[in-house]
Amino acid sequence: MTSGASGNIPEYGVGELGGAIKRTLESAFGRIRVRGEMTEVKPYSSGHVYLSLKDGQAKVEAVVWKGTVPRVGLKPENGVEVIATGRISTYADRSKYQLIIERLEYAGEGALLKRIEMLRQRLQEEGLFERRRPLPLLPEVIGVVTSESGAVIQDIRTTLARRFPRRVILWPVQVQGAGAAEQVAAAIRGFSLLAAGGAVPRPDVLIVARGGGSLEDLMAFNEEAVVRAAAECTIPLISAVGHETDTTLIDFAADRRAPTPTAAAEMAVPSRDEMAAGLAQLGARLKGRADSHLGDARLRLRVAGRGLPDLPALVANARQRLDERAERLDGALPRFLDGRRLVLSRLAGSLRHPREVIAAKRGTLGETAGRLFAAWGQAHQRRCSAPALQRLSPAPIVARLRAGSDRVRDLGTRLEALGSDGRPGREARVRLEALSARLEAVSYNSVLRRGFALVQRAGGAAVTEAAALKRGEKLTLVFADGSATVREESDRQGRLF
Repeated sequence: MTSGASGNIPEYGVGELGGAIKRTLESAFGRIRVRGEMTEVKPYSSGHVYLSLKDGQAKVEAVVWKGTVPRVGLKPENGVEVIATGRISTYADRSKYQLIIERLEYAGEGALLKRIEMLRQRLQEEGLFERRRPLPLLPEVIGVVTSESGAVIQDIRTTLARRFPRRVILWPVQVQGAGAAEQVAAAIRGFSLLAAGGAVPRPDVLIVARGGGSLEDLMAFNEEAVVRAAAECTIPLISAVGHETDTTLIDFAADRRAPTPTAAAEMAVPSRDEMAAGLAQLGARLKGRADSHLGDARLRLRVAGRGLPDLPALVANARQRLDERAERLDGALPRFLDGRRLVLSRLAGSLRHPREVIAAKRGTLGETAGRLFAAWGQAHQRRCSAPALQRLSPAPIVARLRAGSDRVRDLGTRLEALGSDGRPGREARVRLEALSARLEAVSYNSVLRRGFALVQRAGGAAVTEAAALKRGEKLTLVFADGSATVREESDRQGRLF
């Protein structure tokens, strides 16, 4: 620094001026706390974070060095009002001053609530709060994410033992302070990754719990990492953070929200006593309804039974009618057969063998021819002078007799041919023998040969009833080998012949 001709005005080089201003600012302000809203937050690949703090009147640039970022207290975000603790320094290359931030704190609950609301709106727009899955009725295993040293886990265990004892798996985490959000998110994801049937049982329901506290104490459950882990969890999740009046962002992402950890345990399992009472009530109602239905059914059955006929009586009557029909059938069949046999006997009596018929016709024809020839001879001998007799000539008559004789001879020849060894003759003979056998079987002659007799009146009519006889009437008894004539006589003791 030098003095010129202008008096005592100091003269600086550019570098000297920048150094002097930096020393003056750092010595004048030292460590300060600046309240403002974070804007223009820009993390760099080097690990440093550059931002600005502003209020309604001015804006100051600030920087968080890489080594300070992990312990600065909170994640720098645009729009969040904070109190930054640090020191004023300059950046000589651009002739500006900046705040070197060593710690960040939320500027009261208003700032915290504003940050939470901004995060809630952003996550809601992504659709993270739309899932609501039903809880299992009676889970076998319950997973709990909370501190192992607090009273929360004891309250949950006591409530479960009182309502319905279930197996509890605890994943201990830090529930406030630095690193708490990362531990809670890791525990939720760890439970989701457990495989069913593995060495560590997979929970059927998950409880994320913490006791009451200030808004700053509950901020771990408002972090984006915890909210996203809860939304991605594959196990039904119950959030129980703080008291009934406390609300955190994990409540929006969970499947159920419980006002307290004790209420979460009550929500996870039903009351065994209440279930037993409900089952008993349902059983009683079911029994009552069943008894009512059975009573109605019995009543309808009795009413319907009155309109039904007496089935045993119907069966008994049917059996009796069947017995009567069977008895009548047993008697009707022999009577029917006897009637058929009598008809056949009558028909058989009038039947004659064709050879006998032909022989009789031949005899009759011969007798007729003989009588005609004799009459013609007598007439010729007498030399009848009647004109009609004189005109008669024996030639036509002889021709007719000869034609008749030829036809008879021809019939006899055909009959003999039927009896020869030819096929038509054999078939005819077999049929004739069969008919003869049947005729012989139904003929009354076979009956007579067994010792019976046929009673006939004088005209040849058969007598079948004794009441039809008249006293003194002549009767003919036909036996197998002949006949005898008797007269009917009767007395009080019966009928004698």
